[in-house]
Order: sequence, then C-alpha cells, then structure tokens
Amino acid sequence: MSVLSMLVLLLTHPLEFRTLLQYKIWHEANRDISAPSEWKFSGWDRKSMRRCWDFLDMTSRSFSGVIKELEGDLARITCLFYLVLRGLDTIEDDMTLPDEKKQSLLRRFHELTVTPGWTFNESGPDEKDRQLLVEYDVVSDELLVLDEKYRDVILDITVKMETGMADYAHRAAATGEVYVEKISDYDLYCHYVAGLVGEGMTRLFSASGKEAPWFGEQLELANSMGLMLQKTNIIRDYREDVEDRRFFWPREIWGREIYGKAVGRPAFTEMAQMYQPGNEQQALWVQSAMVVDVLGHAVDSLDYLRLLKTQSVFNFCAIPQTMAIATLCLCFMNYEMFQRNIKIRKAEAASLIMRSTNPRDVAYIFRDYARKIHSKAVSEDPSFLQISVACGKIEQWCEQHYPSFVSVSASAGGTRQQTFDTSDARSQVAEAAEKRDQERAWQTRLAAAQANGKANGTQRKPLGDGKDEFKAILLYVFGAFLLVLIVGLGATWLFLQYYEKFFS
Repeated sequence: MSVLSMLVLLLTHPLEFRTLLQYKIWHEANRDISAPSEWKFSGWDRKSMRRCWDFLDMTSRSFSGVIKELEGDLARITCLFYLVLRGLDTIEDDMTLPDEKKQSLLRRFHELTVTPGWTFNESGPDEKDRQLLVEYDVVSDELLVLDEKYRDVILDITVKMETGMADYAHRAAATGEVYVEKISDYDLYCHYVAGLVGEGMTRLFSASGKEAPWFGEQLELANSMGLMLQKTNIIRDYREDVEDRRFFWPREIWGREIYGKAVGRPAFTEMAQMYQPGNEQQALWVQSAMVVDVLGHAVDSLDYLRLLKTQSVFNFCAIPQTMAIATLCLCFMNYEMFQRNIKIRKAEAASLIMRSTNPRDVAYIFRDYARKIHSKAVSEDPSFLQISVACGKIEQWCEQHYPSFVSVSASAGGTRQQTFDTSDARSQVAEAAEKRDQERAWQTRLAAAQANGKANGTQRKPLGDGKDEFKAILLYVFGAFLLVLIVGLGATWLFLQYYEKFFS
C-alpha cells in the first residue's frame, strides 16, 4: 500500500491501520532464499533456479510468500510443482489455441515438462503467464536434477490433471462454452484442478520427511482441502467467469425450481440471469446452496490441519483455508458478488495470516466465520436448514476438539498450561476427570515401582499392609515405650543416689 492509502486508512479505519502496521512490523519473512546458507536448499546459486523463483513471484502473489517459508528443500520442490501446474493451466486457459493442438499439448505435458530444452511460444498475446512457457526450459532443467522421489510425485499428479483438463477443454471447444451440469461433475472438475494439488502436496510433505509417512495416504482429506479453496474461488469469481462464458456453477443447483418458487418466478435457464435486475433474491438463494456445498468440506479441512506437525507446513496449508472461509462469509448473502469481484480487506487478511499458526486458533477462526454466516441466513431461504446444519457441524467439531471452557496459555518457562472457566458447569466434570486421571497415573507409577522392586529382590509391601506388618508396628511401639520407661527409672535411681550422698 502507498503512503497516501495508509494515511487514508488511518483516518477512516484506525483499527485496520493498526492491524496492518503490526503485520508490517512483526510478521516479516523469516527466510531469505538468496542467502548463501540457503543455497543448498533453494538452489539460488543456479541461474535456472533463480529464474524459477522469479516466475513464482510473477505468477503467484498469494502463494509465493508462504511457499518460500517452507522448510529445507521443500520450498524449492513446491516452487517447481507450482510452475509445472501453472504452465499446464496456461495452455488449458488459452482460447487462441485450436483444440487439436491443445489436446496434444495437454495430454503430453508430463513428457514435455521433462524434455530438456522444451519451450512453447505460441500462447496468445493476452495470456498473462505466457512468458513462463517461453522460458519453460529452466523449469525442465530443475526438474531433471530434482530427487526422483519428488519428481515422480509431480509427474504423476501432472498426468492425472492433464487428462481432466484435456477432457474439459475438448468439451468447451465443441460447445463454445464450459457448462457443468451435475454436482458430481462439479466435484470432479474441482478435483482435477485443485483436489489433485492437495494430493500432490500431501505426498510431497510425506516424502520430504516433514510429515509422517502415513500422512501421504490421507488423500480424501487432501482432496477436501483443495475443493474448499477451488469452490470458494468459483463462487467469488461468478461474474468474471460468466462474462468469459465459463459456467462452473452446476446446473443441478442453479436450475432448481424451488429457488424460483420461493420468490414467485420461474427457474433460471441461464447463469447470466442471476446478475440481471429483478433476480436478486432468487440469485441469493442459489448462492446459498453453493455455500452449503463448500461448507461440507470445512470439517475435513480442520481434520487435515490437525494432523500436521511441522510449523511451516501448517502455515502453508492453514492460511489459504482461513482466507477461504473469510471469503465465503463475505460472499454469503452479498449481492455485490454478482456485480463485481469482491475480496476481503487487507487488514482482515493480515489478521488471518498472523492468527493462522496453530490448529486451535484456526478452528476458532472457522467457528467465528461459521457463526457470522449463520447469523446472515434467513428462514425464508430454501437452504436455511442445510446452512444451519453445516455451520453447526463446524461448531460441534471445534467444541469436541477444543472446548470453549478450556483456556490455554503459555507460562514463563515456555510450557503451556490449561485453565477451566469456573462459570461453565462442564469445568466441574473436566476437573473431576483430570483428578481421576492423576490418581490413576499415581497408581500406575506405584504398581510399576512395586514390580521393579520385586524384580530386583527388594520388594516390600506398603507399611501396614497385612497382619504381620500390624504386629510389627505394635511391637515397635511397645519396645520404644519400654526403653523410655527403663531409661527414666534408671535416671531417677541415679538422681536419688546422688541426692542421698550429697546431703548425708
């Protein structure tokens, strides 16, 4: 932001100015990939890899920063994975290429992408990422020196994605537009363009050792992560896509008669009707059903994030998800979305980035936005019940895994401790359970100590356990009393003897 825009923000939205200032001061990049100490991981000492980093900055403003923050060589691997898919997507999006040529390029892209020296300079002049293909040989060179276990994952995902993209591109070329009929087709399309990205990253996290080996098999959760992001973008980009005759909203949703009947109108026959005057309410009902579909992936996303153990990987995955739920909340029941492309404010985005550092805080972000979405829902909406259930599932998940009556704070020693809200009746149950667990742990340690003593031949039963021990105690007490009595009588006799001699 320019100095003037920051000044205007200070005068009009002082709280947002404070948030952005905190972000600028405290949330600086922790990693410099150009530093000599990072060269062995980032490949900055190679001219081809430096150019790949340049292309990452040029093609992705939103992901470039978080990719560079990934630990070790995972940042470089992810950069190359992103550029491969960006090159593939650039070919698929190019409407100037004839279908025959596009089909050949798409279905062979996994081979072309590892062909030394391969470049492509026939993209349309308006394709914003055409330069990446013009200099694609730098990506190929870096892929060929990449560890085989990473390259195999990248090429496998490329094969799957190029097949789906080629099928949809052929359909678009045959009809002159992209139409998605059924919800199942919608899910499949989003799987090809985003779910596979989630699958690939999950496998790369596991292969790099940053996450557990079994984590690479969590493909259903990974697919939900990608679908939540892609479906949110499809909702937000409605107007732009419709003007480009790309109708990604499934007809099975927007063509339902129930939304027209709710306002006394016929069902939509074209997606473009939703931004036409007089159709505002019916369009919002359709949008509400689309939002319900996205919210169905929220719990899976939270489950996925909860499995991550590496901080940089968690940040990389969590930040886009919190941005998505915030964007979804902004779009919900907001008719401006049908008129123009809307985005969350920069201060809100900065706040989300700073807060998306652990599963608990991310869960609360989801919960808070789910509450806002539910508060904007109206009972006249045909999807009102589904919205309530979807938001309730998010609330239920958060309460199950991170109960609201439990507070977690950091102590002076750096450890975390939890405290209970005494005003909440559940605290009594939790405190009783905690006390019971402590007693069980003590009994377990005692049993282990006794077993260890028995193994070493030094086991002794607890004091007072059995009749023999009780008799021993009585004998000990009686002996001690007798000893004291004898000593006392002896002292008295000596005193009397001394007294008699002294006064006689």
